[in-house]
Amino acid sequence: MLLRLVLSACLLLTLVPPGQAAADDARSASGPVGIGPDSGLPVPRFVSLAADKVNARTGPGARYPIAWQYQRRNLPVEVTAEYEYWRRIRDHEGTEAWVHKNLTSGRRYALVDGTVRPLLARADPAAEVLLMAEPGVQARLRKCPNLIWCQVEISGERGWMERRHLWGIYPHEIFD
Repeated sequence: MLLRLVLSACLLLTLVPPGQAAADDARSASGPVGIGPDSGLPVPRFVSLAADKVNARTGPGARYPIAWQYQRRNLPVEVTAEYEYWRRIRDHEGTEAWVHKNLTSGRRYALVDGTVRPLLARADPAAEVLLMAEPGVQARLRKCPNLIWCQVEISGERGWMERRHLWGIYPHEIFD
């Protein structure tokens, strides 16, 4: 059965006109830097995955093979390019793939980065520690009112974490 699926995927690839995949990739990368050519939203930008299972494809279209499947709703990813209904994303490990735009969400999440980090009651290093978060823990971004702190929610607990300990927000990005 697996061999048949692999062969079917290979046959599908042969139906694509020669050079078409390269043209698609070039077209997606040639859009204006800073604004997505299809969405009008900034590129790059952070989004999150909107489903429990998201197919990561090798190119911008259903005809491209599935390279792997993300299985983590709300995982933060960075949109690095757009092509029609497809978004090239990069995950926290630096891996890139294409996903359908309907499988992404504007809800902002971040991952705890580095080592175990404290979630604090206030935006103050001397504040009470509410919990300790392991690397890779997802945090819902609530607001990042300055260049040092972000208010996040982890397992229903709201508190503050230094933004330098979070992957999924740009160093200069501020929002309430």
